[in-house]
Amino acid sequence: MPMAFSPGLLVVAGSFAAFRLLNRGLERLVPPPPSARRNRWKWRNIWTSLAHSVLSGGGALAGFYLHPELSKDLVGTHPPGAHSLVAVSVGYFLEDFVDMLCNQKLHQSWELLFHHSVVIVCFGIAVLLHQYVGFALVALLVEINSIFLHLRQILLMANLVHTTCYRLNSIVNLGTYVVFRIATLAWMTRWLFLNRQNVPPVTYAVGTVGMAIMTPMNIILFYRLLRSDFLKSSRDVQREKEQ
Repeated sequence: MPMAFSPGLLVVAGSFAAFRLLNRGLERLVPPPPSARRNRWKWRNIWTSLAHSVLSGGGALAGFYLHPELSKDLVGTHPPGAHSLVAVSVGYFLEDFVDMLCNQKLHQSWELLFHHSVVIVCFGIAVLLHQYVGFALVALLVEINSIFLHLRQILLMANLVHTTCYRLNSIVNLGTYVVFRIATLAWMTRWLFLNRQNVPPVTYAVGTVGMAIMTPMNIILFYRLLRSDFLKSSRDVQREKEQ
């Protein structure tokens, strides 16, 4: 039985290594502007996160488009590519966890570290058991919004706050936040509640706790984005850029 777990774990390990190598090489691929040179690790970290969001968010959309049957069976049947995509994401979140732990002070990163821990546990169950892969794929739709969240950070670090590009990204960011983050998490919570009798108690408990943690965190982040991008002062922008 343990042998069945090996392919998924190998994908996780390969993903961790690949994102680590990408992180190391990004400073040459995308040199930081003068305004970001005091925080080079964060510049690399955000670009690495952007690469993951494009891959996983786009992959999740493509998965549901190419395999619409996934939306009808979020527990069992799934194409191999869906399982691999979830495993790749576990590898990324592990890499990002290590990167933040090594380069950022705990009081600045504890929220994201906590978020990543919850995601690693929930996605890890799907990878190891080859179940709930469709449900994990729904969760990866959140990464579509993360694309614009990371672009926002890049523009912020590049001192491009007062540009049309930043303004447009802020609007798209809030729109996709509502559709692909808040609405997606609400749908996942509803699905868990409606299918509680078909989900093993331990798995149901993990999923419920995960949703209970993620939902308030995302509502708080939405408020912060709204306040910062549409109700902000110059002091707020400067403080956010320096974090």
